[in-house]
Amino acid sequence: MTAPAPSDKSIEQQLLERLREMADAPAAAGLVDDVAHLGGLVLTHDTIAEGVHYRPEDPPESVGWKLVAVNLSDLAAKGAEPTGALLSLAIGDAPDKMLPGEWEERFLAGVAVACESYDLPLLGGDTIALPEGAPRVLGMTAIGKCADAPKRDGGQEGDVLLLVGTLGDAMAGLALLAEDEKASGTLVEAYRRPVPLLAAGRTLALHVHAMMDVSDGLLLDAARMAQVSGLAVEIDLAALPLSDAYLAARGDNREARLFAATGGDDYALLAAIHPEKLTKVTSLLPSKSMKAVVGRLVSGTGISLRDGDAPVELPERLGHEHRPQ
Repeated sequence: MTAPAPSDKSIEQQLLERLREMADAPAAAGLVDDVAHLGGLVLTHDTIAEGVHYRPEDPPESVGWKLVAVNLSDLAAKGAEPTGALLSLAIGDAPDKMLPGEWEERFLAGVAVACESYDLPLLGGDTIALPEGAPRVLGMTAIGKCADAPKRDGGQEGDVLLLVGTLGDAMAGLALLAEDEKASGTLVEAYRRPVPLLAAGRTLALHVHAMMDVSDGLLLDAARMAQVSGLAVEIDLAALPLSDAYLAARGDNREARLFAATGGDDYALLAAIHPEKLTKVTSLLPSKSMKAVVGRLVSGTGISLRDGDAPVELPERLGHEHRPQ
């Protein structure tokens, strides 16, 4: 079944419209992407907030890792080589059983490990002290280098949508933690320590018409790509790449696949590519990468969903919205 692309305006969407009026420099490209393109540089900024993007009980080291990883995922979606980062560190109350400053020290240890792992130099930033009781809000600006980065709005009619990575693992891990805060394993690690697909991004960027990372859920993000490309999108639930850990925990029925398609926090890469280039491109990707054609761009507007040959009604929620309606 077909429904129009998301049009109900949340507070976030209303503010984005106002910001688009202000961000009229060519580098901003109308704010239709997660990055700015300034000469040969790609710039992105991501913020993570306590109680929204991570649980207060999460290890501070994993929060530091996640902040770096989500920024690098935006660079991966442009095929960019990381060249530097700026950090915004908010100093909050000491959690129970921690000394003042201990949370921040452990958070910075996680940032340091992630930066070292991906050869990302920390160039500067800012620190502030939060009012008593305020949740932590942490930010990073990441800078990358790429001569010809693919944008989000370049999709063409007839392109297939190639997804590199897996879906659902992080939200399945979060669900496990909601049941047992001591839960561990592959799915919990996927939630706490996402892996930016930088090598895959560099390969894809040379061959695709459009690319983005999947952070808010496949259905919502695919609809966004289609909308800014002036097209409609078809998604096939039966084609979703799901990990063995996810299948073991959630199963392989339609409910499980809808959960994976709408959960978010995946940081897989979604690329619009001409069908004739598909075989060559997939052969160039890292051998261990999970990859699948999950849909295609077609004329029209909106998003339609199927499960193999069977049409599927769109769920009420296509993905993760950050702001209240």
